[in-house]
Amino acid sequence: MNNKLLYFYLTATALLAANSVSAELRAPAVPLVTLDPYSSCWSMADNLYDDVTRHWTGTEFPLIGVVSVDGHEYRFMGREVPVLLPLAPTANAEAWLAQYTMSEPSADWFEPSFDASSWKTASGGFGSASEKPLAKTLWNTDEIWVRREVTLPSKLGDKPIYLNYSHDDDAIIYINGIKVVDTGNEWHKGVRLLLSGEARKSLRPGKNLIAAWCRDRGGVAFLDFGLEIEDTASRQLAGTARQMSCTVFPMNTDYTFECGPVALNLSFTAPVFLDNLDLLSRPVNYISYKLASTDGKSHDVSLYFEAGREWCIDDVSQKSVASVVDIDGVVAATMSSVDQNVLGKSGDGIRIDWGTFYMASVSDKCKAWTADPKSARKSFVSHVKVKSVPDALGAGLVISEGKCKNASGYIMIAYDDISPIQYFNQNLRPYWNREGNSDIIAQLKLAADDYDGVMKATREFDRGLMSDACAVGGEEYAELCALAYRQSIAAHKLVESPQGDLLWLSKENFSNGSIGTVDITYPSSPLYLFYNPELVKGMINHIFYYSESGRWTKPFAAHDVGTYPLANGQTYNGDMPIEESGNILILCGALAAVEGNANYAEKHWNVLSTWADYLAQNGLDPENQLCTDDFAGHFAHNANLSIKAILGIASYARLAEMLGKKSVAEKYFAKAREMAAEWEKIADDGDHYRLTFDKPGTWSQKYNLVWDKLLGYNIFSPVIMSKEIPYYLSKQNEYGLPLDNRETYSKTDWIMWTATMAPDKATFMEFISPVHRFMNETPQRVPMSDWIFTDRADKKGFQARSVVGGYYIKMLEKKLKR
Repeated sequence: MNNKLLYFYLTATALLAANSVSAELRAPAVPLVTLDPYSSCWSMADNLYDDVTRHWTGTEFPLIGVVSVDGHEYRFMGREVPVLLPLAPTANAEAWLAQYTMSEPSADWFEPSFDASSWKTASGGFGSASEKPLAKTLWNTDEIWVRREVTLPSKLGDKPIYLNYSHDDDAIIYINGIKVVDTGNEWHKGVRLLLSGEARKSLRPGKNLIAAWCRDRGGVAFLDFGLEIEDTASRQLAGTARQMSCTVFPMNTDYTFECGPVALNLSFTAPVFLDNLDLLSRPVNYISYKLASTDGKSHDVSLYFEAGREWCIDDVSQKSVASVVDIDGVVAATMSSVDQNVLGKSGDGIRIDWGTFYMASVSDKCKAWTADPKSARKSFVSHVKVKSVPDALGAGLVISEGKCKNASGYIMIAYDDISPIQYFNQNLRPYWNREGNSDIIAQLKLAADDYDGVMKATREFDRGLMSDACAVGGEEYAELCALAYRQSIAAHKLVESPQGDLLWLSKENFSNGSIGTVDITYPSSPLYLFYNPELVKGMINHIFYYSESGRWTKPFAAHDVGTYPLANGQTYNGDMPIEESGNILILCGALAAVEGNANYAEKHWNVLSTWADYLAQNGLDPENQLCTDDFAGHFAHNANLSIKAILGIASYARLAEMLGKKSVAEKYFAKAREMAAEWEKIADDGDHYRLTFDKPGTWSQKYNLVWDKLLGYNIFSPVIMSKEIPYYLSKQNEYGLPLDNRETYSKTDWIMWTATMAPDKATFMEFISPVHRFMNETPQRVPMSDWIFTDRADKKGFQARSVVGGYYIKMLEKKLKR
């Protein structure tokens, strides 16, 4: 075995030794930097260097890494964001003329030969009034059809051409009659699609047609598109390393690369220990590297790291500034927006555009720079010092290791978001600076001082989690838990309320951007119940405050407290009375089970009593209302929602029992048992139980029933689970168990809950394997979707959501048994 192969063999062996359960899952997206919902960076490709690194929304979030070995450059991370020149500008640059209609045209409307003379002519983009100035023409209907004729120059050659488009919501786009985009129910800004195949060949000098349809499902509507051509002469970093492995553990992502005669180990670490709130909230992640000669010789080695200004702006039209700081041994390249409109906007598909981004080091071998990325790359490959400028489009670090056989080090990625959350019209500091006595440089110094201990602790944690998850659910389950860990945590922000309450606020990523949504908290909760119940309290404290302060006066729990990051009151346009009230009562029951007391519930007893009474009066046979699976619409007589109501009442009874309220406990236990007995009668459908009480021949996952098992209420007959589980197995598709009989789609978090009702580990694993197969094979390279099709490896919608914390329910079962 030669030295090079021996090195990689030893590296793989060392990783396996450090983590007793390996992680072989091909992640749909790989977590790199995961600070919070805004500062969240992922690799959405097989190799770290195949694509631009991206925000969870899919927007470019550039990080580039290059190692120079004896004058030869090997790009190991990211891809140069191509320098694109407009062929047909989008509304960011200028208004553009198009024909449009808001009435459905004939089926050939997108063909170049179609006669659109009866359509109106106006300027694009098109959208809601809230999207001005980019929305040049008001669009206030459900659908719009747009045809834009563009004239291309004669000398296109074979240069790459991109379609640049923004849409909210569903969009289908054609180039010269050839479909190139079909998004489904999604929304994005500034997507750049490299045109290839038939679509690229169809582009010709002279007139060309871009035709687009867009649907608004409610809220904001927007459509904008154009063409860009790449300036190929701007490429500086064409050569790449050879990726040998990629492994995702709960707190660490490990890559190995071959860089000529040098091997590179690269690790991305988020030390998000849920039982250490100061460390959890510290806005710093690490990128660590280890270099080793594979030929036994010394080599001249240096490393180049670069970040794009997209880290500190929401839209490329915004201006930014950059600077180099060197304070108390911390050297950093920083970037921030010019306007600094703190907490100036809310929504789903947006990124932070206030505060300051930091790429930092404490190594005396490191130099920070801020410059135009093109000139910085040119300087690095030419082995000359990068000259910094204040109005730079990029920032980064160069680390000169010199002549060596081995070298190691790390850099830090940090973000100072000043005030990340507005809570009932009061701007809050981040938890790490809740008392106003710290700053980002102090946090970077702490991160550097703690590096060795933190890295050791994260490896021990990863090893323990993987081993525990494998023991209860098998290796595939452990791999899914590893990928879920950082995804769920990064969809939250930790702050402290003016009342001194902990707030662990979720952002409802890729569904509507709500903050602190109760039916996001409910499925997310097992991860936090398992590791730190104080965070579960932080996930519902705001809902109690909302009611107890008199701001929310309805006799059931609110859905949310706003749209992230503005938590000023519910903005969701529909209530979920049984859903949210049942969710919080069950969560309080789970908290009491984990903590061994009902002290938290006692603090909120009056509100909980109101909600329990609402469930007792309305929960058995729910009227036409939404539940957490709101994408399926309103429907009445929901058997699974009824289970939630019954278990919410049972939870209230258990809490009363723990608080010594004997008569209350007896009354509500009796009510829960009475409702459960009736439920069994009206839901029975022979060998299974119905989707709705009034429709025989239907079925659905009764995932809410899992809490009867976990919390030991025994309100429902054990016959129900023993009938349902075999029936579910008969309904499984290649990629999982459908949510119910109406569609082939499902929710992966609910599959995990349903699987946990299985009588043994082997049956549990029968439900898990299809989900693992989906994540391993899906072509949609985004942070795990929880809303997937089960008959094909495509996501239906949603991505990067915190609900994957629900995967930990099987581990929670073991904890509750103890």
